[in-house]
Amino acid sequence: MDNLMNNHWFMKIFALLLAIMLYMSVNIEGKESKSGITRNSIGQTDVETVTNVPVVTYYDEQNLVVSGVPKTVNVTLEGPASIVKPTALQRDFEIYVDLANLELGTYTVPLKYKNISDKLKVTIEPSTTKVTIQEKVSRDFSVDVDFIHKNKLVDGYSVEEPIVKPSVVTITGAKDVVERIALVKARVDLDGAVDTVKQESRVRAYDREGKLLDVNINPSVVEVTVPIKSPSKSVPLKINRTGTLKAGLSIVKIEAVPSEVTIFGPKDKIDPIEFIDGITINLDDITSDTTLEVPVPLPEGVKSVDPAKVKIHIEVQQEETKTFSSLPIHIIGLGDKYNVQFLNPKDGNMDVQVYGAPSVLNSIRADDLQLYVNASELGVGEHDVEVEVNGPQNITWKLPDNKAKIRISQRS
Repeated sequence: MDNLMNNHWFMKIFALLLAIMLYMSVNIEGKESKSGITRNSIGQTDVETVTNVPVVTYYDEQNLVVSGVPKTVNVTLEGPASIVKPTALQRDFEIYVDLANLELGTYTVPLKYKNISDKLKVTIEPSTTKVTIQEKVSRDFSVDVDFIHKNKLVDGYSVEEPIVKPSVVTITGAKDVVERIALVKARVDLDGAVDTVKQESRVRAYDREGKLLDVNINPSVVEVTVPIKSPSKSVPLKINRTGTLKAGLSIVKIEAVPSEVTIFGPKDKIDPIEFIDGITINLDDITSDTTLEVPVPLPEGVKSVDPAKVKIHIEVQQEETKTFSSLPIHIIGLGDKYNVQFLNPKDGNMDVQVYGAPSVLNSIRADDLQLYVNASELGVGEHDVEVEVNGPQNITWKLPDNKAKIRISQRS
């Protein structure tokens, strides 16, 4: 034996075996500790601690609210190893607080256990807890909407009244807590919103100081729709005409209802728009008073238009004629250094025959018609020039001669 002890190879092998045994012992203990069980062996008795054991509370859940009971506790088991280890691993025991026979109020009560062998010593940490028993009440509350980042809306956009579904929730809790409820809100983030925002939002209850209250809310999540109104402006409609009315008919009026529409879109897109073009009425199809429903064109960059359709009322009558005599012909576009003399007609006047509906003709005066020639590109000398007429809508006209003869001379 002495020879073995003096053999350096024997001592090295012996030391290695001891190190391996120590490593395995520490490793096994560490794994058990990670599983929520701390184990110590003392002879034939084991001690193990089971962590995060849930606590069950017995009370009248329908009518009462209890606070102060810890959610979990740590339980230390001590006794025969053959009982301790299975009990710790299976965790089929229960830690509970029994409040069934207590009235409303605040109490310090012990935490108890069951389904653990009488042969084990059980230590619960904490062993007691201070609980408050209160009356449970339920009340209905309207849900308000709290806007987040409203100041970050795109320029010109605004928020309209939100829609909450359901708009009323039922809140249940301790009577004194429910009575403290001042605000019930769902939050909606409006950062950068340019369209209707629709999202699900959690409902929360607050007291007058803005403190979040611990209550049960049903439903706890609501659907919130927030209409976002984009910049807008009202603009008129331009009604274009194509084709020709049937002979003998004349237009009394062409009227859009409504006469203006509202356009929506980014401010930089709608600001330059003065009217909406693109609606055209084909007069070839009109034989009597007619009402058409037409879509309103959407200008480039515009998001929407309201209304999307308008009605066009077209009123016609049998055509009549009216003559306006000796209307003066005006010269436009000629500088002050020139004189103009009419050679034909010599007096510089001309009759105009006007055609239109009787109701239109009756409202027209001689001052509503202007005859003129454009001399802006003419030089000194004699010229035959086109006589043009400017007059009200929904009439046509005829001249005895479409041309006039003038002489342009330079002032002396």
